Amino acid sequence: MNQMRFSQGVTVGLAMLAAAALGACKGNDRYAANDSTRAANDSAAGRIDTTHRADSIAAARTDTAVAGGGWNAAKILGYTTAANMAEIQEAKLAEKKATNPQVKAFARQMLNDHEAMLKDGKTLAAKLKAEADTVNGDAHDLLNGSRDELKDLTDKAAGKDWDKNFIDKEIDGHQHVLDKLQDAAKNTNDADLRAGLEKATGKVQEHLTKAQDLKAKLDK
Repeated sequence: MNQMRFSQGVTVGLAMLAAAALGACKGNDRYAANDSTRAANDSAAGRIDTTHRADSIAAARTDTAVAGGGWNAAKILGYTTAANMAEIQEAKLAEKKATNPQVKAFARQMLNDHEAMLKDGKTLAAKLKAEADTVNGDAHDLLNGSRDELKDLTDKAAGKDWDKNFIDKEIDGHQHVLDKLQDAAKNTNDADLRAGLEKATGKVQEHLTKAQDLKAKLDK
């Protein structure tokens, strides 16, 4: 009888050991699976890092395009975008409202030139992988000022005085923008940005000279 209980005890003990061993094996399998999963995740993360590295390089180029004056790619593109948008709106209004044929022709030239410049800016932004910042700093101030000027021009009655007032605003506006573009060109290390700014500066100077000539004629 004692031998039977002993044998049963041994059998139960062996069964428990076997179950424990099986559980351990399954546990090891689970850890191995987890290790494999982690390895796969690490590998995927490595691929993601590689993908992001190209974007980081592009972002670094944008950030390091600052030499001084607070100008970087986003701010430069934002300012030129704001300037072009403002001139396009005022030119469209003048094309309809101006009574002097020469002022109308000037407005038409500005509209065509600034639409082309706006397109050039978008192309440059895509090349640099940069987004124009029009909600901060100089670009934001320019858009606010332009909105006020546009309202003033819209509210005033058409006529000789309107034409003179429009040209005066164009002289002041183009001089201000010209100064900003020249400052930005001096304060960027990016060759593409500098080339774009120099091209834009040439057009703005052309418009400024034309507006000054028109003012002299209108004042006679």
